[in-house]
Amino acid sequence: MTKILAISSVAILLLASLFFWQRDKHPAEMPAASSKKILYWYDPMHPEQHFDKPGKSPYMDMDLLPRIAGEKMQGEGIRISPAVVQNLGVRVAKVERIPLSTEIDASGLIGFDEREVAILQARAGGFVEKVSGLAPGDIIAKGDAIATLSIPEWTAAENEFLAAQADPSLKEAARERMRLAGIPANDRREIERSNQAFSSFTLRSPLSGVIQSLEIRQGMNISAGQTLVRINGLSRVWLDAAVPQSRSNEVHEGDRVSARIFSGETVEGKVEAVLPVMSEASRTVKVRISLPNPDLKLRPGASAQVRIGHSARKTALAVPSEAIISTGKRTLVMVSRGGGRFVPVEVNAGEEIGDRTVILSGLHENQEIASSGQFLIDSEASLAGVMAHGHPAKEMKP
Repeated sequence: MTKILAISSVAILLLASLFFWQRDKHPAEMPAASSKKILYWYDPMHPEQHFDKPGKSPYMDMDLLPRIAGEKMQGEGIRISPAVVQNLGVRVAKVERIPLSTEIDASGLIGFDEREVAILQARAGGFVEKVSGLAPGDIIAKGDAIATLSIPEWTAAENEFLAAQADPSLKEAARERMRLAGIPANDRREIERSNQAFSSFTLRSPLSGVIQSLEIRQGMNISAGQTLVRINGLSRVWLDAAVPQSRSNEVHEGDRVSARIFSGETVEGKVEAVLPVMSEASRTVKVRISLPNPDLKLRPGASAQVRIGHSARKTALAVPSEAIISTGKRTLVMVSRGGGRFVPVEVNAGEEIGDRTVILSGLHENQEIASSGQFLIDSEASLAGVMAHGHPAKEMKP
């Protein structure tokens, strides 16, 4: 047993000696990370930017990488010769910040402006002596006669006023009684001017519009508070547009509106209100638009095609839509690094505005991208094994 232990000890000593002899003989084969010189730190998405110390990238939520002397940087992409670039017809464009001025197309129905309405009621009991030749749906002008009414209470107040002419205090009290009885101001002035009472009174329209309801007929009795006529004005109308719920937050009060009506004409107006209730059936939000109607061409009940556009309240980064490469799983653009070098970069794309596509993340302002020939560059990058950068960066603020 003692002999076996001795032999084992000798073997271990021999192996240890061999290890240290090999290490001293080939020192260059051992790792020597500490001897490598770090030139600077960089973001692989933006290798042109150099930093003198490690940390987080100002462009992306990732750590900066060291640029080691003699090593190739990550993110250099694929390089294409100027002749190939010319043959492919590659053009570059800058990532620009544009105003978010969008337009929404919707359909709507024209209706009455419910703020321009007159409801005429009887202020005292009486009866209808005469009704003008009117009916619901008729157009009526401001001041037109609607009916002639006989109201005994008003006649009594008039006679009391005329009898009190000699006494100033009584006269003033009688004048106030006529006002409280509901006699119109024009009739009160006419009584004072002519110094005589009227046995009947003319009911007149207070505004121009269309008669919605006419609840009086010749010879019928009326009571205080009874609704006699309802008139809707037509100088302005409402256009209620149905905006999809997905875009309802883009519409604001005061936004400009262009409405194409049934006659083919276009009328300009503005959004008056975005109503708070959503239609359960169509999943749309009603947007109320106020339109001028001086020629009465806008008819309540008619349909119209609406285009809503709002002035720019925000800006966003955008690229030409033709620069976008959509694979079905992700969206790429080819970022130019200069000297014919391109890097595929994954981006989050937003809505299209004209011929531009909004970029939500992945790029920053003034970067150059391939706006044509990018599909061929992408093919070259795939053949060369160049991978697109993932984890799109948050949009850089100007």
